[in-house]
Parts: sequence; C-alpha cells; structure tokens
Amino acid sequence: MTPLPSSATASVQETLADLRVDIDRIDAELHQLLIARGEIIDRLIAVKARQGGGSAFRPGREADMMRKIVSRHRGLLPVDTVESIWRIIISTFTYVQAPYSVHADISGGDAAMRDCCRFHFGFTVPYIVHQGTGGVVEAVASAKGDLGLVKVETSAAEGAWWRRLAEPFAPKIIARLPFVERPDHPAGMPLFVIAKPLSDAASRETVVYAIGLERWHGSLPECLAAFGGDILGNAADGYGLSLLVAVPGSVTPQSLRDGLRQAGAGEARIAEVGSHAARFDLETNAISSQK
Repeated sequence: MTPLPSSATASVQETLADLRVDIDRIDAELHQLLIARGEIIDRLIAVKARQGGGSAFRPGREADMMRKIVSRHRGLLPVDTVESIWRIIISTFTYVQAPYSVHADISGGDAAMRDCCRFHFGFTVPYIVHQGTGGVVEAVASAKGDLGLVKVETSAAEGAWWRRLAEPFAPKIIARLPFVERPDHPAGMPLFVIAKPLSDAASRETVVYAIGLERWHGSLPECLAAFGGDILGNAADGYGLSLLVAVPGSVTPQSLRDGLRQAGAGEARIAEVGSHAARFDLETNAISSQK
C-alpha cells in the first residue's frame, strides 16, 4: 500500500496560487466585517439619538478593547501593526459618528507629533497644528468636539500650561498615549489627549491634578510616591509653584492635601485637570504604573 503523504509533504504541494486564493478570501472577509461594523455604527448613532446623545469618545471602553487585542495577539504580524490598525478603526468610526479634528502642539517639531497622530488616529481625521500648548487648549475649548495632543514633557517656556484646564468647563485630559507600553514603540512620544469634559465616559484609573503650592519642599516627590503618584511637570506660578501630578484614582484630593501639608508644602490648592486609563505593559501583559 502506498503511504499517505505527510503534512509536510502536503504543505509543499501547495502552490502560490492556492495560498493567494486563501489570502484573497480572508481579505474579502475582513472587508465585509468592516462594512458590517459600519452598519452597526449607523444603528448606534440612531440609539444614541433616541437616548438624548452622548460623547462619541469612550476612553475607558477603548482601553479595555486595546488590552484584549494586544493580550490575545500572536503570530508573525507585529503588534505595532495590530495596534495601529485597531486604533485607526476606532478613531475613524468615531469620526463617522461625530466628525472631529485633532489639534497638536508642534513647538518641538512636527515629524514625531505627526507620526503619533497618524498612528493613533489615521488619515481620515483632520490634523491641525499649533505652536504651543495654549493654541491647542484654546482650539479644543472653542470647537464642538475636537481633540488636542499635548506633550507630557513640555518646555519651560510653556510654563504651567495645565492651569488652563483647571476651570470646571475647560478642556480636560481624557487619555495618555501611548497606551500600550513597550520598548521601541513606533509612536512612543508621551502625550496627553485633551477634550471637553466627558460626563459619562471618562476612565478614572489615573487622575491628574494641578497643584498650587506656596513653597517647594525636598520631600514632595517621596510624599507623592507614597500615594503611587508622580510629578509630571512643575513651573513657577505667580508667587508660588504649580505642579502637574498624576495619582491612582483611589487617592482623594483631601488625602493628597493632607499628605502635602505633612511634607511641609503648606496649604495646597488642588484642581482636577483630567483622568485617563492606566497604561498597559505589553511585556508583562499587565496594567503598569498608574502614572
């Protein structure tokens, strides 16, 4: 009896034409699934209209989606490509629901900021540049539903830009990018995403505060570290100092105020300027630092 061909022999017998047929079939299925997703978005828009509307941006849901996607990924396709594809799908379908633009501070150069914007938002969403954070905050404040991109590490010339977010109806931080932390991220410049305040969709795993102090004390970093927090920025503010601080969402403003007083910082003026999902560490498949 002639032996049956092994699986290895069978795979060798496949032709390039056979494989290309399979690729074409998968491509067509992917396209049909995207079309089906768009049809669901049409229904989602109708449901939102019946329920009185709501923000098209859902940072908490988006974070949950990205955690699941990168956690289950395997195979030859780089995770950079997978993350960018889904980012663009999410951002573009959000744009279909409610058109918006992304305003970006390019005072430190346009190339890296443009790469970050296109990686996370694709090419359908309009990209508008500004020289400095002030222009970004002002543009978001005056638009109906636009987003802004501001570098986490800004130059000293920008001063305490975060104070512009302190008023209750001012734009707020709603996300921090990149969300999926990994070495050599292709769009790895640390950025805040700002938007008009979200009433029901904000993620509060990490809360960001503007803190005004009359004096600096050497133990402040250790004080904030005890809360699981960090100082992201500091600048002179009138006769004192303004800090941009991120802490876990479980930390209350009062406990923060008490801790700063005990650290010798005097009476702190604390204003929430936004919140975001805790970043996801790809190497450990776990939520990383709350900062």
